[in-house]
Amino acid sequence: MNLGALVSETRNPQTMDLDALTTIELVNRFNQQDTLVAEAVKATLPEVARAVDAAATALQAGGRIIYMGAGTSGRLGVLDASECPPTFGVPHGLVVGLIAGGPGALLKAVEGAEDNAQLGADDLLALSLTADDLVVGLAASGRTPYVIGGLKYAAGLGCTTVAVSCNPDSPIAREADIAISPVVGPEALTGSTRLKSGTAQKLVLNMISTGAMVKFGKVYQNLMVDMKATNVKLVDRACRMLMEATGVAREQAETVLKQTDYEVKPAILMVLSGLDAASARNRLDLHQGFLRAALEK
Repeated sequence: MNLGALVSETRNPQTMDLDALTTIELVNRFNQQDTLVAEAVKATLPEVARAVDAAATALQAGGRIIYMGAGTSGRLGVLDASECPPTFGVPHGLVVGLIAGGPGALLKAVEGAEDNAQLGADDLLALSLTADDLVVGLAASGRTPYVIGGLKYAAGLGCTTVAVSCNPDSPIAREADIAISPVVGPEALTGSTRLKSGTAQKLVLNMISTGAMVKFGKVYQNLMVDMKATNVKLVDRACRMLMEATGVAREQAETVLKQTDYEVKPAILMVLSGLDAASARNRLDLHQGFLRAALEK
């Protein structure tokens, strides 16, 4: 399809006068357009749910979640991947973000990188891709060769594949097992897909990674109980989580957390079950890290 015919590239009749608006009118117009994003994503929730299940299945099989994209899409994938280790306590490399042109493209565009389909395959080859991995291709246009090349390579290895695009029936959607296509309409600034399209992709990625981590045992109730308490703010958050989950006073919470090196999950189990730190960790191991299951024993 001709690039100019894509929904994400057409002109928005509601924003033809951006350069003539007052500042408050301008930001109101942007905000009005942004309100359309959540509804567009809502229409894709059945596919998002399938992607969450596929991501959880990959993790449970010992595989990884691998995002790949170019430009804004690539940066969003890298952002989501980089936030998983501190939030959920998973090792670096379990969720991976690839951007066309390599890490340098995060800060400065690498000309032509996104137009190279072989580069997408090569980047996955360099990760020693296996059939247990999930590959998520991100492209607002839905036609980025780098992403198409990666998805074809992944499918050839037997990976489950997901495509996230903001144009209906896109080339990457046709390549993937699961196609998530929130159609947010023409951008407020014509063709600037870092706006509504970028927001839609961020919302989808939030759900895929967070949903997968819930199903992977990294969440208890709505608490991020595998969070790494690596600074003063996070130590305080760990303490508050333990207090909220168990009802203990702050002093007791601090005492218990010191025994677990500020790991929240075994600390909650210790308080609620009376186990010592070593026994709490052993019981969690028996239940693959699922705190709710360990408490029900």
